[in-house]
Amino acid sequence: MTRNRLMTAFLAPVAIASLSACGVNSIPTAEEEAKARWADVQAAYQRRANVVPNLVATVKGAASSEGRILTGVTDARARATAINITTDDLSNPERLQQFSAAQNQLTQALGQLRTVVEAYPDLKSQANFSTLMDQLEGHDNRINIAILDYNRAVQAYNTRIRTFPDVIGAKIFYGAKPMATYQATTPNAQQAPTVDFGNTQ
Repeated sequence: MTRNRLMTAFLAPVAIASLSACGVNSIPTAEEEAKARWADVQAAYQRRANVVPNLVATVKGAASSEGRILTGVTDARARATAINITTDDLSNPERLQQFSAAQNQLTQALGQLRTVVEAYPDLKSQANFSTLMDQLEGHDNRINIAILDYNRAVQAYNTRIRTFPDVIGAKIFYGAKPMATYQATTPNAQQAPTVDFGNTQ
């Protein structure tokens, strides 16, 4: 074996190890993981949006006096489903904030509807309504888990593109930009909404 072939045989594994240590494979892997978790967030919100029309239709049949809240739920659902985020938007915090705000409006409207159920026990007794409320609670749980998983994946990706040695590959090969985490848009989102039917004296 000639000296050049020997050097090539020796340097090839070193070059491959150097490139892999610079994030050539790990950066796109982490990015795709974050994008997949974002798809889970969107899927969870879409499932909830699909249930809302049935929920509103069921409640309308039993609670005609709460029309304003039901209209609010329908309108909030329309706004929430009108904003679409692509994986290209995940590096745009403003666009993600718009999506989050629309989803939060729907969450608040549904919170008001839940409060109506507590105030009017006769609604709870309807089997269809109870089933739909249980489904809605399940959707909210899935949304929370999906957001948590997405934020963890974004944290891992953002950390990877900012730390050595992956920062080299992130800048040279990919021009990687940090992704935005999903955040609540309302400072008091953890508080139960106040229901006002407009008929208090």
